Amino acid sequence: MTTSYFTGPNGHRLAFRRSNASTGDLTFVWMCGFKSDMTGTKVVRLEDWANQAGHGFLAFDYSGHGQSEGAFADGTVSQWRADALAAIDAQTDGPLVLVGSSMGGWMALLCALARPERVKGLVLIAPAPDFTEKLMWPEFSPEAQAEIMETGQTLRPSDYDEPYVITRALIEDGRQWQILDKPIAFDGPVRILQGMEDKDVPWTHAARLVDAMTATDLTITLIKDGDHRLSREQDIARLLDTCTEIARTLA
Repeated sequence: MTTSYFTGPNGHRLAFRRSNASTGDLTFVWMCGFKSDMTGTKVVRLEDWANQAGHGFLAFDYSGHGQSEGAFADGTVSQWRADALAAIDAQTDGPLVLVGSSMGGWMALLCALARPERVKGLVLIAPAPDFTEKLMWPEFSPEAQAEIMETGQTLRPSDYDEPYVITRALIEDGRQWQILDKPIAFDGPVRILQGMEDKDVPWTHAARLVDAMTATDLTITLIKDGDHRLSREQDIARLLDTCTEIARTLA
């Protein structure tokens, strides 16, 4: 599908792809991970699946990600949450299933809490709620933590790309959006896919999310040899089967 743009809450042009449902009214919304975008293998395959199944579909890039305007280093959890809610509100109608990968899992949970009347189901891939405080901050050395607090930023190495900037604003803003320390109210079906060889988001983090969620129709699938991306053919097949199953549950 063709990439389109709309103006987000901070005035940036945000990129998105959208298709309407041809059968029923359920729309699947893809929420990308940290420093990721809507061109990845999983999102493209999910988009094809949704079109073939007759479901609506939406993918978008947050500010500073992919084809959207803005600088990545200026981003915060507040901004990316606002982008996600703006995309949902402007580009979808009817009931939604949010499919969030890594940080996108956090965004999906925050959006479900903000739009409980719209979000009916969640599919979370290596979900990383609270990652800035509970995963990223403890990994920094005391020197890196001091650098963030004193200069406002530090460079963090990446297994996937060049080192990237982590700012004090990102860390401090993320603290106000933590959700794992109290019950997460959601009554719809939840499906979690988690690799046990994930070096970025340990499977115990997903287990903590399971404990926090109030949903009773919740399953977590642990893939013993799965990494963080879960982009192998068998991983994608599992994702599409999971989305098929949750669509049937909501029918």
